[in-house]
Amino acid sequence: MPARPDAVPPGSPADSAAGRPADGESAKPVSGEPGRRLAVERLRHAILAGDMAPGQRLIEEELAGMLTVTRASLRAALFDLTAEGLVERIPNRGARVRAITIDEAVAITECRMALEGLCAAKAAELVTETQADELRQLGAELERCVADGELLKYSARNHELHRLVREISGQSVAAALLERLNGQLVRHQFRLSLRPGRPQVSLPEHLAIIAAITGRRPAEAEEAARRHLRSVITALQDGTAITVVPDGTAGPGSRAGQGQEESR
Repeated sequence: MPARPDAVPPGSPADSAAGRPADGESAKPVSGEPGRRLAVERLRHAILAGDMAPGQRLIEEELAGMLTVTRASLRAALFDLTAEGLVERIPNRGARVRAITIDEAVAITECRMALEGLCAAKAAELVTETQADELRQLGAELERCVADGELLKYSARNHELHRLVREISGQSVAAALLERLNGQLVRHQFRLSLRPGRPQVSLPEHLAIIAAITGRRPAEAEEAARRHLRSVITALQDGTAITVVPDGTAGPGSRAGQGQEESR
């Protein structure tokens, strides 16, 4: 995590993601559309990876140099990321990484509930036996993670399960909307999968989704997905945050704490 809230220091993960040239090297800044795409991709990655903290100022001149793009391309990229909900622009103060409040996280999760329910139902209609086996294997891995107390691994498998359900569903519009919504939550200050006791709650919810999809029961799959997201909303509203730093360790935090979230 960057040491200062108003800059990305040299040598930080965000600096590495940005692709700063090594000492003694120089590169011509990339301009136009290629520069914009490059800046969007690298800044999005740094934000979603948690290398840039919520509320951190994004200084155009500094970031343009780090990314080796022109100021115009960097500015266009910030407008794109603002549209995605990852960045916010403050009048007369520039841009900063957008922080998501609890109320916003709940509202986003309510939208996810409808979309993930749709994807689960479509997945139950379209799932192949090979895909069903993959889902069952993921379920078994989730169970092992909870039994062994491997919370970070559980979080990763959790993310993979949701991704696979979207893929099986073939619902590309819903999947694209979910990717955008999840992007706004991934570095929120709550990481529910790491909250003590949360995996024991979400595990049976995930297994119910898997059972309904592999059993090719669309209505049951949709309800299982919706029930899971209702549980996420309850946890968001009732819980206390824990802070997650980039190396994956966790510590006590507060509602104003910084970190990452995969609301599952």
